[in-house]
Amino acid sequence: MFGRKNGSKKNSKTATPRNGDLTAFIDEASEIEGKYSFSGTVMLNGKFRGEIVSKDTLIIGEKGVIHASVHAGVVLVSGEVIGNVIATARVELRGSARVFGDVEAPVVIVEEGVHFEGHCRMPKPDAAAAPVA
Repeated sequence: MFGRKNGSKKNSKTATPRNGDLTAFIDEASEIEGKYSFSGTVMLNGKFRGEIVSKDTLIIGEKGVIHASVHAGVVLVSGEVIGNVIATARVELRGSARVFGDVEAPVVIVEEGVHFEGHCRMPKPDAAAAPVA
């Protein structure tokens, strides 16, 4: 009754996330301050102040309010970010996004309706990965 059969799913605590699966969700009732680092895909819909660092994907939901410097592989923004956003792969500013700070990534997508105050830098993918002297 409780044993695993061949082909059954792994325990969600030990399973490796598939590409696109959320590994964490921080809801709008949450307020966090400090340095946050993670692996996988995280959706942040609450309030955060500090620094966010990851090689993976950060999704800032429509209700997310971020006062932080953000460094990640991919950053998708639908909420508000006050601070610089640096991504090694891409940044997407979606229709309801409000960004007050600089954005840097090899690929930057800005949808219609976005409020963006800052500078945009799009280095070549090789230049983004190369160490700065």
